[in-house]
Amino acid sequence: MARDDAMTTQATFETVLSQVDTWGAVHAAAAVLGPAGVIAVRGEDRRVYRWASVTKLVTALATLIAADRGLLDLDEPAGPPGATVRHLLAHASGLPFDGEALLARPGTRRVYSNPGFDALGTLVAARAGLPFDATLQAWVLEPLGMTGTTLVGRPSQGLQGPLRDLVAFARELLRPTLVRPQTLADAMRVAFPGLVGVVPGVGRFDPCDWGLGFELHDGKVPHWMGARNSPATFGHFGGTGTFLWVDPAVDHALVVLTERDFGPWALDAWPALSDDVLAAVSSGGQHDRTVRDP
Repeated sequence: MARDDAMTTQATFETVLSQVDTWGAVHAAAAVLGPAGVIAVRGEDRRVYRWASVTKLVTALATLIAADRGLLDLDEPAGPPGATVRHLLAHASGLPFDGEALLARPGTRRVYSNPGFDALGTLVAARAGLPFDATLQAWVLEPLGMTGTTLVGRPSQGLQGPLRDLVAFARELLRPTLVRPQTLADAMRVAFPGLVGVVPGVGRFDPCDWGLGFELHDGKVPHWMGARNSPATFGHFGGTGTFLWVDPAVDHALVVLTERDFGPWALDAWPALSDDVLAAVSSGGQHDRTVRDP
């Protein structure tokens, strides 16, 4: 009977994930994970996709590993004058989306910054004594079995890899092995509370809460996550139509990779999928909503 229930649950989640087929992407893949591992997968799990800014989560984890190993301190100076590693991780250094011109004093605004994460990559590489791509390989990709993923370009956006590898990374966020659980828990707390900021392509939020590399759902409405996602949900999305979130309130994660660039379509499609996944989680896999075409 338990096996029948598991098969029913898997079929339910597979039906929910079939929404990705309606998104207008040439290729798309998705997976739901729970405490015991992968529940359901849709699409080819070995096809390589560009992860875009989902890369920042992996760069953040490498930075936290460096901190755990005593190679750097989160509160040491880094980036522009007055900023620290913690500021860079939390998009609170004042560095712009791209370029070098400071937009704010450190700790006064949430300014989403690619250069900030590139600076983290440079710092971690220097402390590890290896190029950043080799550091990621040794510290994160190989230990997690992410054998199909490589860094091509910037630490802020350069990872390319298959769904199965992003699933392995999400599993690490659910059950950390590379950093102390307390380190990861601390990274999911709001860093520099109360800062106003913009989530690119989504909107301005006051506050625009962020952890150390991980965006926090908190009270952001409307948002790329779902209305059912708890405030504690953390994750990131990428401009290539990719995202990952982990909702600790239900101990589940959702990962999506596509070849359709982020745009208004995603702000309809992604919350709908997230809400349907969480509805299935809350009902033990039983789900009767209609799959929507965004």
